[in-house]
Amino acid sequence: MEQAATTQGLAGAYCNDLSGYSRFLTREVQVGEIGIGGHHPIRIQSMTTTDTMDTLGTVEQTIRMVKSGCEIVRITAPSVKEAENLANIKRELRARGYTVPLVADIHFTPNAAEMAARIVEKVRVNPGNYADKKKFENIDYTPAAYRAELERIYQKFIPLVKICKEYGTAMRIGTNHGSLSDRIMSHYGDTPRGMVESAMEFIRMCEDQQYYNLVISMKASNTQVMVQAYRLLVESMVKEGMNYPLHLGVTEAGDGEDGRIKSAVGIGTLLEDGLGDTIRVSLTEDPEFEAPVARQLAARYSRMRAGASPYAGKISAERRSYDPYMYRRRATNAVAAIGAQQHPVVLIDISRQNLKDPFVLNSCGYQYSAVLDKYNLGDQACDLVYLGSSLPSFSLPGALKQVYDYPTWKNLQAREHCYPLFSLQEYLSSTERDEQLNLIAIDASSVLPAQLPPLGDRTVLVLETSAGAMQDQRGFFELLNREGLPVPVIVKRCYADADANSLMLDAATDLGALLTDGFGDGIWIDAPGAPLAAVNSTSFGILQATRTRISKTEYISCPSCGRTLFDLQETTQMIRAKTDHLKGIKIGIMGCIVNGPGEMADADYGYVGTGPDKITLYRGKEVVKKNVRSAFALDELIELIREDGNWVDRTVS
Repeated sequence: MEQAATTQGLAGAYCNDLSGYSRFLTREVQVGEIGIGGHHPIRIQSMTTTDTMDTLGTVEQTIRMVKSGCEIVRITAPSVKEAENLANIKRELRARGYTVPLVADIHFTPNAAEMAARIVEKVRVNPGNYADKKKFENIDYTPAAYRAELERIYQKFIPLVKICKEYGTAMRIGTNHGSLSDRIMSHYGDTPRGMVESAMEFIRMCEDQQYYNLVISMKASNTQVMVQAYRLLVESMVKEGMNYPLHLGVTEAGDGEDGRIKSAVGIGTLLEDGLGDTIRVSLTEDPEFEAPVARQLAARYSRMRAGASPYAGKISAERRSYDPYMYRRRATNAVAAIGAQQHPVVLIDISRQNLKDPFVLNSCGYQYSAVLDKYNLGDQACDLVYLGSSLPSFSLPGALKQVYDYPTWKNLQAREHCYPLFSLQEYLSSTERDEQLNLIAIDASSVLPAQLPPLGDRTVLVLETSAGAMQDQRGFFELLNREGLPVPVIVKRCYADADANSLMLDAATDLGALLTDGFGDGIWIDAPGAPLAAVNSTSFGILQATRTRISKTEYISCPSCGRTLFDLQETTQMIRAKTDHLKGIKIGIMGCIVNGPGEMADADYGYVGTGPDKITLYRGKEVVKKNVRSAFALDELIELIREDGNWVDRTVS
């Protein structure tokens, strides 16, 4: 097979078009009966959690996954015996009429990979540990020593490449942020660039053998790192005339709302860039719950979006005012604790609620006590509420800013903590403005920054989009930068028909894509069909997932697989129940040493299965306590957090 050379002339850019959705055209890779890349739809995949030696259990789980919408199934093969048993699993599936392609997941064991490549339709290898090593050693390589290491890896890797080529087996070169080898870490550091170079080395080895049946991934639990790595990968591939399909995923995303929002932020941001040919949502839940989430994310891109953008021809991927490969928040003025170095604010619409009942604010993070007639603020208490033209009949908390439509605000007798929201025409014609904060609603789909009037230093824009396109809002930010306008911006998105489940995925995609690039001093999610508490928690969840505002404990938990040494779902919930009040602390929960210190490299503390009934505890990347019995491991973890001065007792309101 000859290499496809179509790279669409991106000239060093990471996507086709910043002003509208345009999918990056990749070469087609065949995985059994499923085509990935090219003009094929975005494919959905997941991974079993059963013991690979449990043939019937794995078959039954695979069937449940297929019925939930999974098109490709990955199964761990940690040793030759599991690799050999893939044949039995495949045979039983085919006997039951299921032709779903199978992927062998390989870490550390080239002999298992070579066996599996003769059986299944695809193998996944991690360049950080397939033939390389990770002992957290910093080695100063000379150029000659580095080349020698590459040659050693080449000799160990090429037998697998030849087998894949002979059997028509596809391969995913899957780099993980947490499992970069010592060689890569010593040379490039723990960076997105290091992730890219780790994969590119293996791609070049494959091309040296004229083998091109490749899919590439750049997974991380940190969404900023993940997005930057994929973008750098595309830029690097384009420079070398490559266009391999991309497998998207946020590794160790967690469970529940957190896992879904975090996955949507990372995967959705890249899909909005036009990148991604197959996706896996990694949840610490049964795998059949992953595919429906992935399908909903992919469904937004099932057809090209119609309509011309007002930013077409005005912005381009090659000329940008921001760096898509490094997070840096857009520089703005400070206006009433919005913008500048303040964390992004959350604005919630309560205008449709019962404004005679102070308990309505419970859903916004303000717990009202009728006995004491006071509010207790939670860590996820919104910063502003929109009341439109409605007036509450109870006193609101003093820390809570109130936003009214300009005609209503103008007639207020008492205006303390009350601020106007203008339309652009109202702002131009108004003779009265607030001395601290004035908000102006702007539609990015119809108004360009150059059309704005002179804005004072007490102004914040509320940026909407009637076209519903993130690209229009991104274009507005880009032109704001070019015009040199440092006005703060609250990004607003409306989801008229969304329920709580679809809201978290759609909003995390749209708003997360902007926040990841440093755009936005606040967010306003308008979703009249979703419960107010869901709107509020989704808002804070998006800020947490983009690392722009931390309001709760973060759990970096792997989705489980056949290597797992304890019940990850049960253990994650157990740890969460004891620690979810530790705002800002990141805890890694890993089922085995493969997903251990490397994959949770971003965590403050780690809880890792290292044997039956054995847990090893980490402080960052440092082993603190080895082989703790499971019954005592959580107490030991809490004691470790306490020793570091990071423990606080849970408050009871």
